[in-house]
Amino acid sequence: MVDTSDEWIVSRTGIKERRVCENGMVGSDMAVIACQKALDNAGVSVDDVDILITATVTPDYRLPSQACIVQNKLGANNAAALDVVAACAGYINGLSIARSFIESGMYKNILVVGVEYLTSITDYTDRGTCILFGDGAGATLITAETDGNGVVSTYLKSDGRLWSWLTVEAGACAKPSEYGVKGDGSDKIYMNGSDIFKVAVREMTKASIKVLEDAGITADDVSLVVPHQANIRIIDAIVKRLKIDKKKVFLNIEKYGNTSAASVPLALDEANHEGLLHKGDYVLMVAFGGGLTTGAALLRW
Repeated sequence: MVDTSDEWIVSRTGIKERRVCENGMVGSDMAVIACQKALDNAGVSVDDVDILITATVTPDYRLPSQACIVQNKLGANNAAALDVVAACAGYINGLSIARSFIESGMYKNILVVGVEYLTSITDYTDRGTCILFGDGAGATLITAETDGNGVVSTYLKSDGRLWSWLTVEAGACAKPSEYGVKGDGSDKIYMNGSDIFKVAVREMTKASIKVLEDAGITADDVSLVVPHQANIRIIDAIVKRLKIDKKKVFLNIEKYGNTSAASVPLALDEANHEGLLHKGDYVLMVAFGGGLTTGAALLRW
């Protein structure tokens, strides 16, 4: 469809495969599957979920929130539901909110799900972006425990001055789709990739250092790094700046591409099922996305 090649894509991004929603499926359907798996893994009933936090930039509808759609399909009738819109950092934003809710004593069981149907807003005539994005969902159940493990520290930052670097311009109130030029691509993802690359490396590095300092540990104490799977070159640059052994970095970008808010929980789940996480391990998660937004979280497994 565009002038590119497998060699060019893999060498510059690390992406070899991506996943696309099957016909008739939408983001909420993926989210429900992920949430149910998380509940099954935890042995917790959907009736015991206190609040559902859904991170996405590709909701089924503009109104109501995606979380309410997921709540209905999941049958989480006793839960509150809210959306987080922070693009690729959305899941970590949701995790930080969940941590605050639990520490305040307000809620005990919180589902945090990152889900994206990015292929629905991908411009397949834009060589710079059409090779990057895929669809997926990942969910975690955050519960109140007293064993000393869990979410140790989180850090969030945004820079709204740079919002136009990664955006879908048309479709909302500022530029309704019906007033746009049909086929001009303004209802699809636009990304200033080269400038974002530089900021992403800098801010993700800073965010990682911040959560480590808050926890009173160093990069050497981290057992596994689960970064946002956006671009292998970004990840390599961050790892180099943090002076972390590459063997400690979990990667699955080659299979899924950039799935935005779903990226980190998808990778965390795969790392868990591959037996890479052990009780007491420190796990560093970090992401960067449109907004521009940055998020990092340190877990003790």
